[in-house]
Amino acid sequence: MTLPIDPTQPFLRSPKTKMSGHMMISRTLDKARAFNAKTQGKYISPCPLDKIIMGFMETDHEEIMRLAQKMSDEEITSWINKQCSNRSQKDKDRINFKILNQKPDTRKEQTRFKELRNQIDPDRTDIITWVDLIELDENRMPLKAQS
Repeated sequence: MTLPIDPTQPFLRSPKTKMSGHMMISRTLDKARAFNAKTQGKYISPCPLDKIIMGFMETDHEEIMRLAQKMSDEEITSWINKQCSNRSQKDKDRINFKILNQKPDTRKEQTRFKELRNQIDPDRTDIITWVDLIELDENRMPLKAQS
């Protein structure tokens, strides 16, 4: 069963959307499904955030691509629960924190990050993580507080 992303939605699911308590995996699956349906567009798969959650789940991009092509979200949730059965809530919280707070970690990434942010909104210098940049780009970021 192939489940492409919903064409009525302007963007993939947010990196903050949890599946079985894990951030990023629903977006990773959306990208895999879009890739399988040849509708990936600008999305990078696997991106560094995908790699964080896949590493935590002890899987790889190829397996995610196969799962996304043949399983529903409910079936994948069961797979995740089995895959992470030895993980505590503290482990999940730690990996979610890592995903939420992932920043560019090389000079090259920092330059690219700033260029992308400036293309979207040069006034949003408060945006410093990849997740926040995604949220800003996909219009899910609240407006900047006025000083």
